[in-house]
Amino acid sequence: MRTRAGSSRRWSAALGVAALAATAGAAPGPPAAAESPAPSGQVEFPTRCLPPQEAASAPAEGPTTARITVDDPAPEVGKTVTVTYQVTRTPAVNPLAGALPADVLTPTGRILLGGAQSGEVTVVGARRNDPVRAGAELPAVTMTGTFTVTAPGGITLAPGGYTLHTSHLLDLDTTCTATGAPVSARITASPPPDTAEGTPAPADPRAVAPGAAPGTPGAAAEVTGAGSGPGAAATREVVAAPAADPGALSLTQSGASVTLAALPYGAGGAAPGRIGTVTVEDARGGTRGWSLMGRVTAFTGPGGAAIPGASLSWTPTCTAAPGSASRCAAGRAGAVGPEGAVLASVPDAASVGGTFTIDAAVTLTLPPYTPPGAYRAVLTLTLS
Repeated sequence: MRTRAGSSRRWSAALGVAALAATAGAAPGPPAAAESPAPSGQVEFPTRCLPPQEAASAPAEGPTTARITVDDPAPEVGKTVTVTYQVTRTPAVNPLAGALPADVLTPTGRILLGGAQSGEVTVVGARRNDPVRAGAELPAVTMTGTFTVTAPGGITLAPGGYTLHTSHLLDLDTTCTATGAPVSARITASPPPDTAEGTPAPADPRAVAPGAAPGTPGAAAEVTGAGSGPGAAATREVVAAPAADPGALSLTQSGASVTLAALPYGAGGAAPGRIGTVTVEDARGGTRGWSLMGRVTAFTGPGGAAIPGASLSWTPTCTAAPGSASRCAAGRAGAVGPEGAVLASVPDAASVGGTFTIDAAVTLTLPPYTPPGAYRAVLTLTLS
């Protein structure tokens, strides 16, 4: 019987679809691997912050001061690293005409990976802030997220754009686009222990070597041993045993929410994002493969407004970790919807097992003049 596992993650419009009230900026390229982070990790970079349309104010331009930290500066490949993105100063200002009360500000952002591993990490912060007077700069924010290390070597982390969502009277997004942010942190990833290079132990002249290919667990095999004298030989029967008890089929994911990029009100179009890293570990042994399915509900917004789940499409990716017994097949690009679609799978084979890293670029297609506000949906992943 196959092991079943499931998970759900929420899509927050305030950080994604609700970005209908703001304008998306172009994503900067990954940081150069040769850059060196500032000694303290604190960096400063030009930023352009677009206020929500309802604010009827001009974009705010100026420097952002930020810092990125990690919980493990020397992880092994396959490990999950927690990253923290702190914005200590932003040019973005209170989008309301009046004072902004406490604990109504929710930040989200991106960290750009470079060097041995490319891509980006979505980070999200708690809804927490001190009161902000009208026209004043928005306060410092802290966002966290995780990613799985997929390649050994030096990996750089640089700040990307961020969105400051306020939920008082109206749901409003201020979207800040980063330009040329320098590297703020660096980690050095090492291969997992079973693939690390080492010096083999000296050969034992009394050691035994298989006379045939290894059999299945519990099967008998004939081996020949070399004795200590010239021409000496002996045969004995040994029983092969499994190295360890079989494990389980499990699913883990980084983060509990997905954020989508901002779109201007009225224009419609495609709001892009990523589901974030999902890891499947198959330690069962045997020949049975697995399938990971995704289903998404409709996006619900203010005043009963809704966006069909079929408006969400994805382009999945799947990578098998070094040493895995099987390869992973990414699902087809296309709509997800309530009926669901395959995110990734491994077929039945003579030998199946390993660790697999899965992600998907997602796009929510919105019609023109979709009512602005916060839209949310639930994406459920089922592993079987």
